Amino acid sequence: MSLRNYSIALSIVIALVLQIMPMPAMADLYRPDWVLLVLSYWALALPNRVNIGVAFFTGLILDILLGTSMGVHSFAMCLCIYVLAVNHKRLRNYSVWHQSIIIGIIAALYNLVIFWVQHLITDIYFLLNYLWPVLSSMVIWPWLFWLLRKIRRQLRLN
Repeated sequence: MSLRNYSIALSIVIALVLQIMPMPAMADLYRPDWVLLVLSYWALALPNRVNIGVAFFTGLILDILLGTSMGVHSFAMCLCIYVLAVNHKRLRNYSVWHQSIIIGIIAALYNLVIFWVQHLITDIYFLLNYLWPVLSSMVIWPWLFWLLRKIRRQLRLN
């Protein structure tokens, strides 16, 4: 078996590791949503291979790894990937910088849905600190996009 067959799954596993990797408290506040970013790239680049089903199972794994209530990240991830999958033909034609703004909106939707569901379940309150990952995800997107696109082109993934 070649790396070509497992490259998407490997990138998702790396994103899961980056999502749960321990960081100092100050840096953890700004941690980008790695899993959302990687799934967003693959949903835009290869929507026939990465879709809502992949987002659902990845979200369940993220729920297990983070210790949140089952389905919280799955629901938010499915919603965001659905929005990207429906509009993938239009979004692929935008420049990387415009895509970065759209990814920021998607990341804001993701974080707000997670907050909303957790608020319904555990009665937590909203802090503006919940939105710092949106800004860091926007900043990381161009570099992650270029890296994953280079990998996709070198491995000739269709």
